[in-house]
Amino acid sequence: MVVLGAGPAGLVLGNLLQDSGIDCVILERAERSHLRTRARAGFLAAGTVRILERHGLADGLRRRGQAHSTCEFRTADGRFRLDYSGLGRGESHTVYPQQELVTDLLARFLDRGGRIEFGTEALAVLDPDTGRPSVTVCEADGRPGLLRARYVAGCDGRRGAARRSLPAGSVRRHHRDHGVTWLGLLAEAPPSLDAVGYAVHERGFAGHMARTSEITRYYLQCERGTPAAAWSEDRIWDELDLRMRAKEYGPLRRGSVVQRDIVDLESDVLEPLRHGSLFLVGDAAGLISPSAAKGANLAVLEAEILARALVDDLLHADAEGLDAYSARCLEYIWRAQEFSHWMIELLHGPSGSDGESLFHNSLRRSRLTSLRTSRTRQDWFAEHYVGL
Repeated sequence: MVVLGAGPAGLVLGNLLQDSGIDCVILERAERSHLRTRARAGFLAAGTVRILERHGLADGLRRRGQAHSTCEFRTADGRFRLDYSGLGRGESHTVYPQQELVTDLLARFLDRGGRIEFGTEALAVLDPDTGRPSVTVCEADGRPGLLRARYVAGCDGRRGAARRSLPAGSVRRHHRDHGVTWLGLLAEAPPSLDAVGYAVHERGFAGHMARTSEITRYYLQCERGTPAAAWSEDRIWDELDLRMRAKEYGPLRRGSVVQRDIVDLESDVLEPLRHGSLFLVGDAAGLISPSAAKGANLAVLEAEILARALVDDLLHADAEGLDAYSARCLEYIWRAQEFSHWMIELLHGPSGSDGESLFHNSLRRSRLTSLRTSRTRQDWFAEHYVGL
């Protein structure tokens, strides 16, 4: 088994296959040190935590993860908070930075004798529609290489070799550009709220998400095409203060901005997710906007589904799970896409004063009012916010 990519999907899959005695190698183009410092998502759903616990992969998050169950909305009509652990299915998130989860999964896989080829870039998957596919690679020293396997798992993202190698005409792509851009920020500053903060403002969205007691993730909606370095730190903090209404609700704790990136909110799903001996997992299967914290959680879920199916096939000659893999995962993916789309519509609106813009923003205001006042809507929100 060849696994492309050592993110959460590839590492969960590798650990589960290894635990079942199935030989696999993980190919990762980055060096190990980069994986351990690459900041990404940090909110793990209750179902994701259960998967990790079920397979003995949750020691780190149980020691260092923080339970989180509250979000706060700030709008021109005031603010309101939802303790979603007391709504819907009564579930909460665990805040655990993705780089720490990756570090845990890497250590466990390697400590048990797992093989990861760091600095090795997969270039193409050859003959995926046969029973003996191969992967061409550029090895760490620059030499070309070739690996053969019974199956290949593409856990290498939307621009990886797995997607590039799909046979022509074999896939349907569902793509949507939501027309929204965020400036993503990682600040060396303690959280300013004991909640996820969603600020809806006429100047654009702003978001606050705790990562650790000393690190906070912020988002600022900006114009499409804005360079990540275009805003000074003073401008960033002044804009966050304005949009999060710091004068009304208290100042933000400031600190150095240590990471910036531009996020164009897009949705991108491929169907089917199986192509002969090649399977798409995580972002390679479906890209989802970060508005609802679903990406890493979907990746872990899909990895478990595929691992179980591979174990049934390779150890018990039962191919039913592999045959159902695509349909089963797509059901979860589209459910998550639907909620993510709802969140995008809730948090962003046009800035114009024309009739269509006024109509859209009035709808958004009504949705926020419903979320503030309707227990039925709150239960729906909680179930979909935490669940998959």
